[in-house]
Amino acid sequence: MTTTGLGSASPLRGRLAALSAHLLVALVALVAIGGATRVMEAGLACPDWPLCYGSLLPGRQMNLQVFLEWFHRLDAFVVGVGLVVLAAVSCWCRRQLPAVLPGLTLAAAALVALQGLLGALTVTLLLPFSVVTAHLVTALLLVALLSACTQALLVAPGEPMHALKPQPGLASAWPWLTGAVALVVLAQCALGGLMASQWAAGSCLASGDGCGWLLAHRLGARGAGLMVLMLAGLSLWRRPQERPLAALAAALVLGQIVLGVLALRLSLSVPAVTVAHQIGAALLVAVLAALVVRSALASFAPRLNGHG
Repeated sequence: MTTTGLGSASPLRGRLAALSAHLLVALVALVAIGGATRVMEAGLACPDWPLCYGSLLPGRQMNLQVFLEWFHRLDAFVVGVGLVVLAAVSCWCRRQLPAVLPGLTLAAAALVALQGLLGALTVTLLLPFSVVTAHLVTALLLVALLSACTQALLVAPGEPMHALKPQPGLASAWPWLTGAVALVVLAQCALGGLMASQWAAGSCLASGDGCGWLLAHRLGARGAGLMVLMLAGLSLWRRPQERPLAALAAALVLGQIVLGVLALRLSLSVPAVTVAHQIGAALLVAVLAALVVRSALASFAPRLNGHG
């Protein structure tokens, strides 16, 4: 997100920030690949787990659907290894790093283990909608945690905190406000996942079935979008240090509205639009998590930004 203070950070902190940022990009890509796997109905293209047709690389069976599912698992494995490395180094070198980092990375490592279990269950239980939705929500939680880790590492310990201080009157409330908006957006993403995993939108457009899920998602999107735009407006007005992230959040919300309307106008017939909508959701979660950390650092530093 922002690279404030990276130049003055320690070499270890800079390297971990780069690793965390790369893992964040890989996680967003993983969400995109997962979305493509779903819309292409490739969730069971590999009928076994963790191998695919009993091998690491199913050359004979390889087609677009098998490739999507196989590559989804490969990306998940690489991200999992990277997160374990990040957690291990964060705990071992905790005295040189922000106090919040070991807890964040250990939580991410625990979610990776849960994600692996959910990934196995999606195949062995033949794609139950509840497990598929939990799989998506866990991925978005990982995106939020990695975005938080990256921000905590990018703000150097010696950075003048007057550059981060909120306006008077907002100091105590702002982190809770940004956190509440982030939770609302995450809940809206979960609702969208429930709708998508039951193919409710397609059923509603084709036969009028499942329209309750689509209506709930659209109503929820209006409320969540309005909250993000209001938060972005307040940030642009009162918190200049967060303006780039706030502007990005507002742009992503507007983009999500356009993609959502376009997907329905096209009757979900263009997979790229549906996948782009899911990517936008993941990016919005990442930006809001970054805003939460920036506001928390501004309000509670040096305790959060100090050494463990």
